[in-house]
Amino acid sequence: MAKITKEQFISSLKEMTLLEIMDLVDAMKEELGVDPSSVMVAQAPVQAEEVQAGPSKVNFILVAAGANKLQVIKLVRDITGLGLKEAKDIADNGGNVKEGISVEDANKLKAQFEEVGATVELK
Repeated sequence: MAKITKEQFISSLKEMTLLEIMDLVDAMKEELGVDPSSVMVAQAPVQAEEVQAGPSKVNFILVAAGANKLQVIKLVRDITGLGLKEAKDIADNGGNVKEGISVEDANKLKAQFEEVGATVELK
């Protein structure tokens, strides 16, 4: 039997009816022991997960303390365990509050900081 190219195979599929293609798939199952439709279905969810999955760890960065700087300093101290001076320096100048935390935890912290008027960034 002569080997056909991918283009020739696709061209011949275009000329077939849906019933003829279904018969072809059934014949492939019998002859080769492979179900081409199950291979396609198994790959689709994996690709969808890869697209949706972002980074699992992020850095939580304070960009600006906003009007309630005292509340931001308290939050920084509670989260990091830093002293008053170090927490005030972060509130004044911005910077990393936490590094390598889960996205879920970072979003919770972000909500707390934004509630007191701070601007934060997740990288």
